[in-house]
Amino acid sequence: MADPSSYRPRPGQIPDSPGVYRFRDEHRRVIYVGKAKSLRQRLASYFQDLANLHPRTRTMVTTAASVEWTVVSTEVEALQLEYSWIKEYDPRFNVKYRDDKSYPYLAVTMNEEFPRVQVMRGHKKKGVRYFGPYGHAWAIRDTVDLLLRVFPVRTCSAGVFKNAARTGRPCLLGYIGKCSAPCVGRVSAQEHRELAEEFSDFMAGRTGTYLRRLEKQMTEAAEEMEYERAARLRDDIGALRKAMEKSAVVLADATDADLIAVAEDELEAAVQIFHVRGGRVRGQRGWVTDKVEEITTGALVEHALQQLYGEETGDSVPKEVLVPALPEPVEPVQEWLTGRRGSGVSLRIPQRGDKKALMETVARNAQQALALHKTKRASDLTTRSRALEEIAEALDLDSAPLRIECFDISHLQGDDVVASMVVFEDGLQRKSEYRRFQIKGFEGQDDVRSMHEVITRRFKRYIADKEKTGEWGDEGAQEVAQDAAQDDFRDASGNTLTEDIGRPKKFAYPPQLVVVDGGQPQVAAARKALDELGIDDIAVCGLAKRLEEVWLPDEDDPVVLPRTSEGLYLLQRVRDEAHRFAITYQRTKRAKRFRSSPLDDVPGLGDTRKQALLKHFGSLKKLRSATIDQICEVPGIGRKTAETIAVALAQAAPAAPAVNTATGEIMEEEPDIMGSGGEPATAGAPDERRGQET
Repeated sequence: MADPSSYRPRPGQIPDSPGVYRFRDEHRRVIYVGKAKSLRQRLASYFQDLANLHPRTRTMVTTAASVEWTVVSTEVEALQLEYSWIKEYDPRFNVKYRDDKSYPYLAVTMNEEFPRVQVMRGHKKKGVRYFGPYGHAWAIRDTVDLLLRVFPVRTCSAGVFKNAARTGRPCLLGYIGKCSAPCVGRVSAQEHRELAEEFSDFMAGRTGTYLRRLEKQMTEAAEEMEYERAARLRDDIGALRKAMEKSAVVLADATDADLIAVAEDELEAAVQIFHVRGGRVRGQRGWVTDKVEEITTGALVEHALQQLYGEETGDSVPKEVLVPALPEPVEPVQEWLTGRRGSGVSLRIPQRGDKKALMETVARNAQQALALHKTKRASDLTTRSRALEEIAEALDLDSAPLRIECFDISHLQGDDVVASMVVFEDGLQRKSEYRRFQIKGFEGQDDVRSMHEVITRRFKRYIADKEKTGEWGDEGAQEVAQDAAQDDFRDASGNTLTEDIGRPKKFAYPPQLVVVDGGQPQVAAARKALDELGIDDIAVCGLAKRLEEVWLPDEDDPVVLPRTSEGLYLLQRVRDEAHRFAITYQRTKRAKRFRSSPLDDVPGLGDTRKQALLKHFGSLKKLRSATIDQICEVPGIGRKTAETIAVALAQAAPAAPAVNTATGEIMEEEPDIMGSGGEPATAGAPDERRGQET
């Protein structure tokens, strides 16, 4: 626990102007981000008698080891910078709303030549129109099924669309009239886009125009005695009305607004949002957060507005936002919202009428969401706390291991050897800090040596970062830091980690417990790696799969936890997650190796020229038998490149002959080494998909 007076800035150092400040802990991790109209006054409030501080604020300032700030020109700039830093650093003491579910949206992909209607989750993409969010995906599909009678827009995937275009036969929806079948040319791209625009307009609330138009067409058809057409239009009108009934009218004046309600107690807060478009509730979503700082309802609303509109622009920000309490001050927030929308936004508390009544409904939803969350969370918190206490007792640790890192090795008969590192904090997955390793120290299969290498590389980075801050005093720290600087690590998305630009590295934060997937040999290798680096304050254990025994270093007998133990269950979850993450990476590498080609080793030869070579020669076999002069005939291939290609193909062993899996026939021609769109062909390789790792 740090003494705030040890890092308190001198009063004259802090400017009396708007800005954003960051508190960092001893590992240089940002633990809190805040903004202030006056940095001097705000920061002074943190450095008073600890007894006068709110308990959560007291915990934050005693956890911190330093504070820094950035001066901005206006409070709006401070609001924008605060949002950016909270998103970037993920500070543990800031209010962060967690979606209680991944809400589905109805999306129309207007960025494609033939727009597609589909259910989408996750981050929003540019050029796609979104409607919702909805509580359930089936609600979207029911609505779309009704609307396709009137607006037969494409709903199929790219693969189905291309296959229909190739065969000249539409899918089932094209035959039953629920798709205009642009894949086979029944409508042009422009006509299909107009259908998609009309579909989007109807979903946006402009329903009266289409109903009146269809009713007029139905009347004209009846007068002309085209009764079948009139009946079809009647059914279309019924489908539209049924779709409209799924979202009841709540505001009579066709208002576009978002209503935000907050339910809170001393520890947690729940936020509910109703999205009203055209007077109808078009979507609903909810968030729950821990109140890790002393905060008012207005400040909770401000954080909710940042999360809700921080990535939105244009019409995604409504003209009117109704809230239970206004942020203080309200002007910068309102100006920020106006800037996101591009026109005026009204931020206010409803006082009377339908809007106040609807706000009361939203508030009741927030109260129910908070009550449900607390019912679930109470059991979860108790279980996780008991599990960590059981682990600490079984392994004879000084305190509960709040951060656990688990390592696993994966390979296929000694090929594509990789390792994974997963992180659990307070018994919960911390996927943003997962890491993947390629074993580089040796070739072949040796799980013990691999484990030693991975533990060494991970904690070399930890020592390197400690050495930079002057916290590591061993004589060999500088040498370790140099070794770590030359090492490369990959995050969960496969990106190589390099020197950061001001943000703390994830490897700089040490665990209290290292778990390895394996028994005595793997545990001994991990302990040896830590001892060689001079690290003696991190516990190590292993979990063997066969009997689920917990092994400790230098112990001949394992620790056997009861099968009903919550501690054992948590260790199993950590081990299984590390195994899943490792095998996913190993399969990705194996699939990539299967798709490799001798041309991949030719320096400077990209996908475009590879495609040109295959298009010219037809197959790798014919390219291998071509002369240098013949290779030079390919556009973009010079003589020097042609010579390099010829050498690379001559040195590479011929690929195994392709086999027709349906007949068992050995095909004479080698398969293309490039698939459509410039992607490597996958003949003979399994269809591998990398899971959502982060």
